[in-house]
Amino acid sequence: MSIYQKYCTEVIDEQGSLKEFSLRYPEDFNFGYDVVDVIARETPDKKALVWCNTENEEHIFTFDDIREKSNRMANVFRNAGIGRGDRVMLVLKRHYEYWFAAVALHKLGAVMIPATHMLTVNDFVYRIQASKVKAIVCTSQNDVPGKIRAALLETGADPKLWCVQADAEGFENLTAAMETAGTELERIPTLATDPMLMYFTSGTTGYPKGVIHDFTYPLAHIVTAKYWQQAEEDGLHFTVAETGWAKASWGKLYGQWLVGSAVMVFDFDNFEPKQLCAVINRYGVTSFCAPPTVYRYLVRKGIPDMPTLRHASTAGEMLAPDVFRKFTEKTGLLLCEGYGQTETTLLMANFKGAKPEAGSMGNVSPFYHIELRNKRGENVEVGEIGEVVIIPPESGKQPGVFTGYLDNEAQYNYVWRGGVYHTGDAAYMDENGRYWFHGRFDDIIKTGGYRVGPYEVENVLMEHPAVVECSVVGVPDTLRGQAIKAVIILSQGYAPSRELELEIKDFCNQRLAEYKWVRIIEFVTEMPKTISGKIQKTVLRDRS
Repeated sequence: MSIYQKYCTEVIDEQGSLKEFSLRYPEDFNFGYDVVDVIARETPDKKALVWCNTENEEHIFTFDDIREKSNRMANVFRNAGIGRGDRVMLVLKRHYEYWFAAVALHKLGAVMIPATHMLTVNDFVYRIQASKVKAIVCTSQNDVPGKIRAALLETGADPKLWCVQADAEGFENLTAAMETAGTELERIPTLATDPMLMYFTSGTTGYPKGVIHDFTYPLAHIVTAKYWQQAEEDGLHFTVAETGWAKASWGKLYGQWLVGSAVMVFDFDNFEPKQLCAVINRYGVTSFCAPPTVYRYLVRKGIPDMPTLRHASTAGEMLAPDVFRKFTEKTGLLLCEGYGQTETTLLMANFKGAKPEAGSMGNVSPFYHIELRNKRGENVEVGEIGEVVIIPPESGKQPGVFTGYLDNEAQYNYVWRGGVYHTGDAAYMDENGRYWFHGRFDDIIKTGGYRVGPYEVENVLMEHPAVVECSVVGVPDTLRGQAIKAVIILSQGYAPSRELELEIKDFCNQRLAEYKWVRIIEFVTEMPKTISGKIQKTVLRDRS
């Protein structure tokens, strides 16, 4: 029996599809003690983490290794005064120390704040001031220690500073400190309702919000790992994500270990499709999850045979049908899309037992009660666009949904207005019960009395060979209210011209209903993006 079965009740039909799912857990549930340490005690040699980098270094860690090293790190932290409720920022890229640190902080009851190494000094200033971190643990690479020192000079804050694998000015070498730390740790009291994790979201407007999750969050990812990513007992799951983003929690730690799968980590800076495929084949990866961008590159560069790979999934943006088709033709694997937010776990997906359809978010997770509602709070009909909202259970507590925004109760109350959680995402359901993403409500274009989701147009644009990246926005238009504008980065070998503009318009408009036609095209060399790589449509709209 996998350890996850201790914490849930699941009802599965004859096709292996999940029909019902609920959690049960003690009031002091802690992933570090109750999952990692229990697996380490029962099967100490069970593989937990397979790690390699572009310099051909390799480390394979068992659950007993994770137990020991997380205890060592927890003892270093505790001796420095880090305890329950203290906030600790981790800027560790894809270094294996991230997994030691995450488990160590959970055991201490501290709040982990993952952050990407790509943050600027100003980004660090904001996060340090907003979160009042008591400590920062970082990589020695990419001048991260220098940026943190500069940020601290501006803030006047004085957190404890650790760096891994190397010495850095003003930082203690955590790797060295762990060598003399104790390997045992007596259980420290924590509650399942304590804050465990905080992510800063990178929205298209305003400063990032601190999204807080409690200690039940890992359990909510059982569905993510088992029924969407199809990670399996003694398998090897590979999610392409840096540890600074919520996708790492979705695919590189909690759900995978709960269902008995090891996690594959490839520590790299620059994405290279051939390297990625080589890692999959070298280590025998069985399940793989990556954003559509990765699959686009794989399709364009050529996909080698990957005989051990049994399942592939994707999330983060819309997947072009052409990429879906070509990947399936080459590998025989159907790409399963999924949908959720930093504030939640997986809400909808093409789950195990169902045949995915390109572009569809699939079906609602049985773990959540989700409806599509209009602005009046009424449920919409099949085919009509509505906002995705989460209806909490009678108890009022919905595991997997965040417990608050950092120091922003007003915003938290706003998204929970009317007793339901408003995602701000628009979707519709077809006659077969499948859900289709339509866009963020603030991104939806109203043109000539019609509502157009930008992703519908972007998917068609991406099918043209000249388009490597694009974003569609609505701009003021005296005739239509808004006109549809496409901002495009061209593929190598193409140059902006009036002829190419007309060709792309004609290509798209032949494939789109008239009310979705592209009226304006702008060629650019780069897109305005958030630190997480999301295109800032508000910037594109404002400069039009």
